[in-house]
Amino acid sequence: MNQSQNVTDYPNNNTIFMVWKFKDQTDIKSSFEKLCSLVNNLNNSFTIRIPNGRSSCVMGVGYDAWIKLGLPKPLPKELVNFESIRGAKHTAKATEGDLHFHLRGQNTAVCFDMALAISNVIKPAAECLEEIHGFRYWDGRSIIGFVDGTENPIGEERQFFAVVGEEDAAYKGGSYLFVQKYFHNMKNWGNLSTEDQEKVIGRSKMSDIEMEDDVKPANSHSALTAITDENGEDLKIVRDNMPFGNPAKGEVGTYFISYASKFSTTRKMLENMFIGNPPGNYDRILDFSTAETGTLFFVPALDLLDQYSAESDS
Repeated sequence: MNQSQNVTDYPNNNTIFMVWKFKDQTDIKSSFEKLCSLVNNLNNSFTIRIPNGRSSCVMGVGYDAWIKLGLPKPLPKELVNFESIRGAKHTAKATEGDLHFHLRGQNTAVCFDMALAISNVIKPAAECLEEIHGFRYWDGRSIIGFVDGTENPIGEERQFFAVVGEEDAAYKGGSYLFVQKYFHNMKNWGNLSTEDQEKVIGRSKMSDIEMEDDVKPANSHSALTAITDENGEDLKIVRDNMPFGNPAKGEVGTYFISYASKFSTTRKMLENMFIGNPPGNYDRILDFSTAETGTLFFVPALDLLDQYSAESDS
């Protein structure tokens, strides 16, 4: 079958991101089998209950968890523990995580109920490392005021760039999921003029139009995240970033989340950002945004979830 989980859905109005780590000496396999069944049930239930709500629940599995759970070998070709990327000034941290849940819905209640159901199943076997409540900010902008995800592939390209194909036939329909939680230094960002902010991003703040190549700074975000293969063909990922924040604590940020057919594409973008291309020409946005987490997961196709759901019911 090789039907994908909902990795190519477009961003919704509300999102909850959850990262869980298995506890030692607990029945993780039983909990995982229940989760596989639950993910399918949640997607089916909310599709019927709220047919136009574009609700979805996506589960990703980390490298260590894949081994502990005894999932199929050989593993997906590019599933590894993410290793930190250290530039001269900024670092893309590597942090732990066994399971990741990406919950989307137009209605906040949908996301909340999905998170509650998942937590009830997994709590005996795992602890939650991150729970981020994201929201749509105006016309799809990040907290720093620029439209996010403008370079996302659209239409059929989303499937091509986000989902594993015949290059790893055993995991066709799967996807490499990478996440980072960024905090923004809004005071320093706000001290920049709009013109200087636009140079950091490489786009117009109001219209979202990209700068011409002969004007755009080489260390702008859009310049360093636009990459190609050896034949000059564009390499892309599907981003589903969401803003989050706690104004009373002075915490505002962006949860970066990408789905890709190859993690090497995402990693190349990260290397350009944190090390620089050429080295030292790092992404200027990092002077105002700090990555506090960094974890890689693999999102299995639905047939693998069905396989373990069946084992759970047997």
